[in-house]
Amino acid sequence: MKKSLMLIILFALVLGLSSMVIAEVQPPAEVQFTPKMGKVTFDHAAHQQRNECVTCHHTGEYASCLSCHGVVAEAPKAKDAFHSLCKDCHSKLKQGPTKCKECHIK
Repeated sequence: MKKSLMLIILFALVLGLSSMVIAEVQPPAEVQFTPKMGKVTFDHAAHQQRNECVTCHHTGEYASCLSCHGVVAEAPKAKDAFHSLCKDCHSKLKQGPTKCKECHIK
């Protein structure tokens, strides 16, 4: 009886932990930023289909952009990093918004 109970508890723990890991790995479908110019909604799911993760997550970690940009002195300011990465890619592909009010919605 004790062995059965221990196996059930162990199974429940493994199941619970594995579901937490799976839930944590799922990236958001959409990311929103709220700079002064107006809210920017970023379709993360669409960009995942077109780009490798390291295109934007250049450190190899999947942390929020704002955890470094605008915080760590060596990292470019968030505004500069976003404008450079996003606008340059959109211009190069001739696809996607490149003007302020096309991204920033008040």
